[in-house]
Amino acid sequence: MGNNVPVRRLVVGFVAAVAALVVGAVGTDFGAAIYAEYRLARTVRSAASLNWDPWVAILGFPFIPQARDHMYDEIEIRANGVEHPVVGKVSLETTLHGVDISESSWLIREDAPLPVGKLESRIIIDSTHVGRYMGIDDLLVEAPSRDTNDATGGTTESGISSSKGLVFTGTPKASGLDKRVSVAVDLSLEGPDQSTLVLTATGILTGPNTADEPVPDDKTAAVLAEFSNTIPGQRLPFGVAPTSQGARGSDIIIEGIAEGVTIDLAGFRQT
Repeated sequence: MGNNVPVRRLVVGFVAAVAALVVGAVGTDFGAAIYAEYRLARTVRSAASLNWDPWVAILGFPFIPQARDHMYDEIEIRANGVEHPVVGKVSLETTLHGVDISESSWLIREDAPLPVGKLESRIIIDSTHVGRYMGIDDLLVEAPSRDTNDATGGTTESGISSSKGLVFTGTPKASGLDKRVSVAVDLSLEGPDQSTLVLTATGILTGPNTADEPVPDDKTAAVLAEFSNTIPGQRLPFGVAPTSQGARGSDIIIEGIAEGVTIDLAGFRQT
């Protein structure tokens, strides 16, 4: 048994050395990814004239081979509380798939052209800012009940409900009511660049998951008009044309998906 002690020590030492190398390599890879994300956040902030660094993630492991091959698998960029000339504040999101950095570097330059295999682009307005714009201070936006009750979620891959029958709940004071009511609202887009969001109220809602407050017949038209509106200037990051609109949580979200495009970071913010 005593003769095995040196062998065991040798094996333990070898395993420890290999583990140390693996840990060191993984740590180096994570460190490089974190630094690249930090630099990209700073670059997006500068290029898009944001007030603070956006949240950035360069996805996929390991990172260093992606940088060496000049191709990032996926990049996510999110900026909350971005100033907007129409509604006050919005959030911007984008997901870039297959990002070619051969004309840039692993630390993406501000002015570098970025060919992207697939681009998902989103602008989000929360209930508070939609309500302030409409003059309904206590507005709450929710997905259609048929979507939230659907076992499949009834949503797109990014969690967007359908555009028909969203539930808007709030107090329509301009119509002379002092209680919260729920209204079914359809969303659509119009204008030459499809950047004007149209809210069309279609009916009063009562029952479960609503304010369950009826509206007098002589007030119905006024209430529906108060919950209807247009919100211009909803341009998606990188100028992507919208492909869907709906609710996610208590927010209104407009999304566009494009393939085979070339972008630059200044285009992240369009307003």
